[in-house]
Amino acid sequence: MISPDAPIVTIFGGSGFVGRYIARRMARAGWRVRIAVRRPNEALFTQTYGVVGQVKPILANIRDDASVAAAVAGASAVVTSVGILSASGKQTFDAVQAEGAGRVARAAADAGVSSLVHISAIGADAESESVYSRTKGEGEANVLSALPNAVILRPSIIFGTEDEFFNRFGGMAAISPVLPVVGADTLFQPVFVDDVAKAAENAITQAMPSGIYELGGPDVASFRTLMERMLEIIHRRRLIVSVPFFLARIMGNVNDGLRWISGGLLPAFLTADQVKTLREDNVASDSLPGLAELGVTPTSMGPVLEEYLVPYRPYGQYAVITESARNLGS
Repeated sequence: MISPDAPIVTIFGGSGFVGRYIARRMARAGWRVRIAVRRPNEALFTQTYGVVGQVKPILANIRDDASVAAAVAGASAVVTSVGILSASGKQTFDAVQAEGAGRVARAAADAGVSSLVHISAIGADAESESVYSRTKGEGEANVLSALPNAVILRPSIIFGTEDEFFNRFGGMAAISPVLPVVGADTLFQPVFVDDVAKAAENAITQAMPSGIYELGGPDVASFRTLMERMLEIIHRRRLIVSVPFFLARIMGNVNDGLRWISGGLLPAFLTADQVKTLREDNVASDSLPGLAELGVTPTSMGPVLEEYLVPYRPYGQYAVITESARNLGS
C-alpha cells in the first residue's frame, strides 16, 4: 500500500499520450497520482501504474474553475498535459490551450502548489499566425503570470507506441501506394515520449530551475526523410508526394468546411491551421536549455520505431516469423 503521507501530483490529461507516461513515472517514484480528466471511466487503465489506491482517475475539466480547484487541492505538484490538434465543439484552442492552462496555474497558485510543469510545444508563439501555436504561446504566458516558478517543456514532435504521427502515416502506407506530405522539407527533431515524461519527473522531483526548456531528440530530419525511414522500417515502397503549400491550404480549408457541416464528425485529416504550422521548422533552439539540463539522455528513434511500427509491415506482427522462415529455406 502507498503511504497516506506520500506527496500528491495532479496530472491534467494524465491518461493521454504524454500524460500516461508521466503518471507511470511519478507512481514509480512513490507519489500518489491524480489523473484529472473529463472521462475518468476511460482512464481506469492508469490504476495499474501503481499499487492499490496509488493512482486515481478523477473528474476535472480545465474549462471549469470548480473542478480544477478540487483537482489541485492538497497536491504538492501539478502537471498540465492537455492539448488538441484540432478544435471540436467547446474544446477550442483558446479554451483548452490558452485559458485552460492559465486556469490550472491560477488554481495551483491559490492552493499553494510548490511545483508546476506545463507541457507546451516548440513553436509556441503568442504572435503566431497559427491558432495552435498562438494559443500555446498564450498558455505559457498565462502559466508564468500565475506561477513564475513554473517549468515549461516545449517538445518537438513526440514519438512512441501511441503516437499520432508515425502511426498515422504507417497506416496510410499500409493501404495506399502514395504518401502525400505537406512541408516535405520542414525539419523536425522527434523526441521520445518517455524522455519527455522523465524530463517532467525530474523537474518535479529534483526541483529543476524554472523556465522554458525545448526538448528534441538526437536526430534532426526533414518530413520527407522521416517518411523514408518509416517506410524502410515497415518494409514498404511508396511514392512520397510533396504537396505544395498553396494546394495544402485549399485542402485544409475544404476539410475544415466539411467538418463544420458535419458537426465535427469527420476526422481532421488536414486543417488549414496545421498547414500554417508545417511552414516552420520544429527544432529545439540552441538559446534555450533542453533535455541535457533536465538530466535526460535523448533516445534515438530507430530502435523504438522498430518495436511499434511492425504491424504496418506486409505480414504485420508475423513479419519477423515470416522473414525467419524464408531465411531457413534459403
